[in-house]
Amino acid sequence: MQRRDVLRLSAVAGATGALTLGTVTFARGEERDVGGQETRKVTGHLPTGAPDFVYLPVEVPRGVREIAVSYTYDKPAVPPGTQGNACDIGIFDERGTDLGGRGFRGWSGGFRTEFAISAEEATPAYLAGPIRPGIWHVVLGPYTVAPQGMNYEVTITLRYGEPGRTPKPVYPPQRARGRGRAWYRGDCHLHTVHSDGRRTPAEVAAAARAAGLDFITTTEHNTSSGHGAWDGLWGDDLLILAGEEVTTRNGHVVALGTDAGTFIDWRYRARDNAFGRFSRKIREAGGLVVPAHPHATCVGCNWKFGLNAADAVEVWNGPYTPDDEVTIAEWDNTLVATVRAGSRGSVGVPAGEPGEGGGRRWLPAMGNSDAHREPQVVGHPQTVVLADDLSRSAILEGIRAGRSWIAESSSLNLSFSAAGGRGRHAGIGERLMVDRDEEVTVRLEVSGAAPGCSARFITDQGLLYSTELPASGPGTVEWRTTPQYAAYVRAEIRHRPAGGGTSGLPGAMAALTNPIFLGRE
Repeated sequence: MQRRDVLRLSAVAGATGALTLGTVTFARGEERDVGGQETRKVTGHLPTGAPDFVYLPVEVPRGVREIAVSYTYDKPAVPPGTQGNACDIGIFDERGTDLGGRGFRGWSGGFRTEFAISAEEATPAYLAGPIRPGIWHVVLGPYTVAPQGMNYEVTITLRYGEPGRTPKPVYPPQRARGRGRAWYRGDCHLHTVHSDGRRTPAEVAAAARAAGLDFITTTEHNTSSGHGAWDGLWGDDLLILAGEEVTTRNGHVVALGTDAGTFIDWRYRARDNAFGRFSRKIREAGGLVVPAHPHATCVGCNWKFGLNAADAVEVWNGPYTPDDEVTIAEWDNTLVATVRAGSRGSVGVPAGEPGEGGGRRWLPAMGNSDAHREPQVVGHPQTVVLADDLSRSAILEGIRAGRSWIAESSSLNLSFSAAGGRGRHAGIGERLMVDRDEEVTVRLEVSGAAPGCSARFITDQGLLYSTELPASGPGTVEWRTTPQYAAYVRAEIRHRPAGGGTSGLPGAMAALTNPIFLGRE
């Protein structure tokens, strides 16, 4: 049976811009073929400027063993500079589509054209579980719509039979052996076949070990289905954390280190004033709020929700590009803001809470690969975290506190510290408690940097010191200052600029530290 659908406006989901279609019905009781299947097709047209989400209600009768959905849409030619058609898909069960509700059963974005769900199993990106009777909703997400509009077709197949049992998911343990208090390397933004990645979890785990990583985080787009896909892949040498890349139309945020099985809704824009609610949900699930690639150039990737609710920010995403340069400059401005009159970068204050004198806690930086497929390199870049042990709680605390730095690979290592009189010293993410006019020695030790790299010290005034590192072997750089002259100092290791530096632009980043704050608060 095929139906041409008529759209009507709806408030379904409580999210920004939604439409709902007419309900798709199937045979009931004696009308259906027990042990067989039934299929319905729905076609329709969405105009330019369509709402973010279009819901197709499906009345699921009793006795359904599996629901299978496929879809297609046209991709007409468009004028240069104009976005063409792109449409995502997902599904909610009989518990409803309320924003943040319990009905979510999966979302594959635009990566898959079909999926199936049963009690025993589900297509990656979807959640296995009972097919209970009631109104389910297939959800279309017309990401961009061509000037001609979008013609779509959705096919729903119900297969009848005994429901089967849902296996209990096996989640990674929250601790690995580790080395006690040490620096641990990790990549906290990764994708597999459970969203739009091409690698399997096994391939990602192997790549992480090859990259010299101690921990990784699984962060699929708008789904938690990958949390239970790592059975047997962790070990004493590799900690695997759960998370999600919450992919809204106004930017992406990594929910980092949440309780396994946690789903964070994505169906809102900045204008809906809903992000505060979901940032709190991330923290309630034990995770960190980390805006991802805030200045990326893809549609919907620019971060529009502000940084007040963030625990850290991803300033370096994948191979170093100009948008990373912009993000680092923006992040550095937030450091300057924390050291204005009344607050000098409160250390140890939870994110979003006032520091001394009414200022805000400073925002740590991190870097991740966002690797999806070959030849994208897992661990390029990586965040190196000082943690008490290799556990979920210790790693997250190290990131939250800013005791971390970013490296392009595990071959590069550094030590960064500041020292004052009477044996006082501080490391990355800490404060050196000295008087405003007391001399401070800043020291950077680097090994494994590529030939031609330079070391740079950045303060609230900007770049105050730069020197080239040795062409081979380790290098040590020292610089003297006072808290009055530099409220904080952070280090960068840069490659030689392209074209010999004639453009005046700095070279690509090789490593970047979080700051050391100087002086009393």
